[in-house]
Amino acid sequence: NKNNTKKGEKKTMKMLMRILLYCVGLLFLAFGVAFSVNSNLGVSPVNSLPYVISLILKVDLGRCIIGVFVVYMVVQIIIKRKEYQWFNLTQLIFSTIFGYFADFAKGVMHGFVIPTYFGQLLMMAISIVLVALGVAIYMDVKLVNMPMEGMTLAISDCFPNIEFHKIKIIVDCSSVAIGVVLSFLFMHGLFGLREGTVLSAILVGKILPVMKKRVSPVIQKLCF
Repeated sequence: NKNNTKKGEKKTMKMLMRILLYCVGLLFLAFGVAFSVNSNLGVSPVNSLPYVISLILKVDLGRCIIGVFVVYMVVQIIIKRKEYQWFNLTQLIFSTIFGYFADFAKGVMHGFVIPTYFGQLLMMAISIVLVALGVAIYMDVKLVNMPMEGMTLAISDCFPNIEFHKIKIIVDCSSVAIGVVLSFLFMHGLFGLREGTVLSAILVGKILPVMKKRVSPVIQKLCF
């Protein structure tokens, strides 16, 4: 009985560690978004669409993130159909947490900028690293994918011969393209989407495997 109790406690601690690290990953991602917003070179692709919608509707970025992520969840259900695991509905909980994290990070960063174009590029580079690190952490925890990654994985399952990070680049670029169309359609110009967005769309997918190599052993040790 004592052994069973110890095993149960250990299992609970591991699960709590997974949830904690998942939230840490989301926080890194949120600050990645905040850095990209403040760089004025365009928002990172993962949030380019919610950011454009927030500008159009004039509402908090956090709320728009939650709304767009719900759409990504619906796409997953449509693709997976009977294979969809209803546990993935917990994505909504973590999407809400991320929405609040995004508003929190935006508040912390407030008006922080690094002057000059080089400074803007540096902020964008920090954003790309933080986004890749955040995604690597919460994916390796193997708790539940965030809606965009969940949707990307669902699409990836339809094309087994194409590597995940390549599918991610395609999905990110598609998200940016929709943001561009909405920006021109409703605001008659390009807002929140610039060269930094394109750089992020291409580079996050490329940096992700590198980050996962560094992060995976640590997470494996702590969580499994």
